[in-house]
Amino acid sequence: MTAPQQGFDGPAPAGEGPPGAGAAGPAPVPVPDRGPAPAVPGAPAARRARGTGRVPFPTVDEISRHCVADDEPETVHIEIHLPTRPDPARLRAAVTGALRAHARILVRQAPTRWWHRRYVWELTDGPDRDPVSYPGGTLAEGRRRALADCPSLRASPPIRVEVIENADGDAGGWVLLVTINHTALDGPACLRVLATAAELYGGADNSPAPPPVRAGAVPDGPPPAPATSSWTRPARVAADTAHRGASGNGMLVCDLPVPARPPRGPGGGAAYTVNDQLLVATWIMSARWNRQHGRPPRPVRITMPVDDRPRTADMPIGNGTRLVEVTFGSEERELHDALTASGPPDREAIDRLLRVTAARTRALKQADRPQLGFSGDLLTTPWLPVGLRRAYTRALREGAGPWASTTLLSNIGRVPYALDFGDAGRATAVWFSAPARSPRGLSVTTVSTGGRLQLALRWSRARLDDTAGHRLGELFAAALASTSYEPGTDADTGTRTEAEAEAAPGTEAGGAEA
Repeated sequence: MTAPQQGFDGPAPAGEGPPGAGAAGPAPVPVPDRGPAPAVPGAPAARRARGTGRVPFPTVDEISRHCVADDEPETVHIEIHLPTRPDPARLRAAVTGALRAHARILVRQAPTRWWHRRYVWELTDGPDRDPVSYPGGTLAEGRRRALADCPSLRASPPIRVEVIENADGDAGGWVLLVTINHTALDGPACLRVLATAAELYGGADNSPAPPPVRAGAVPDGPPPAPATSSWTRPARVAADTAHRGASGNGMLVCDLPVPARPPRGPGGGAAYTVNDQLLVATWIMSARWNRQHGRPPRPVRITMPVDDRPRTADMPIGNGTRLVEVTFGSEERELHDALTASGPPDREAIDRLLRVTAARTRALKQADRPQLGFSGDLLTTPWLPVGLRRAYTRALREGAGPWASTTLLSNIGRVPYALDFGDAGRATAVWFSAPARSPRGLSVTTVSTGGRLQLALRWSRARLDDTAGHRLGELFAAALASTSYEPGTDADTGTRTEAEAEAAPGTEAGGAEA
């Protein structure tokens, strides 16, 4: 199920003339003329891109807008690593053309008063400001900006693209560091726009690869017992910081091997997916961390965004995921000691948890429900002004904080686009990170490229300092490795295509959180 794209969907509007005309390199894909060129930085207000449409905020956007907090910016960050520096003029033209080809990204929030019934997006015919910059400095500094400085909703588009030299990286190169205001759109939607920009810049085909062919899952005994009641307070990752009360987010990015899968066999289906392995690894990380910090066992609940949108050029742009909560039932209590004791986790216990987790996630992905559940739709029904809805939404969120899930796991899966920027090269790695707002204070985001897993662990500094965040990342890496298939286990009943070994289905980075 995807977000309703009210008033903006349908055939993609045309953009400017060929970006990069007259520049060296392959001929870019032409985009038909769409009218006046976008405003340039510093232009008078009268010359700003004019509004061409208005649409009320969908449910996810409104809930996110209600819950904005200055000390925890609602940003999604994307890094696309390239071998060579993109040409500034050609890149600006390509990004502008991509924005105009996916017009739903060219939005700004209309002025709103507390008594208005809805927040409203204004669609513009071009950017209000140049979204591309070459700021200089280090990648570490750019990452800190991505976590702390959220693009304004008052200017179109609500994203920022910085081109930064990766002088400290092992392979060098350059990075497109994109910062998104998550109230307006999510990571996969922005990645779709960047794939179009790559095609306009270099002229190479960046159409999405076909999705993996997945055999039906192998039934593995009776359905799992009912999971933990949603009225039970879940575990919270134990705080470990020398700077209590600190604001903002910290982040760890690293590159890990994709965990091994059972070999393919005749006639069967997948026993579990890479996404199930990530869920179990997140459970082990959280439970072990809390045990090391002397916390009594509590149920671990993981929020997982599910994204069913196509990745083609007509992909709906916006916040298009639905959030589901993965819980662990009686097996969580039974296997807790075997999986959290010092030393490697028990292999049989891991296999059992993988199988029951797979059964639960299959059911969750097939369920038809609103993006944020029925309560989200109720909270955004415009029977009260937005000022009052904002007040009771924030109060309800604060009151329900103790029942919020333990963490957010956003798994993009295999990046379906080549992200080929012509003479600047193809993407060598891609990272995402999702917000880590309290009360969870932790998000885990993964992407698969080239048979490797790019992990971004992001935390609230009020809960973890950087030293603790790095230790937590080490726990996750060890937990993920422990889920890797070992010959001779009963996981041999599953089968897996080569494409599935690299990607997990149906999840995305950073659905807006209620």
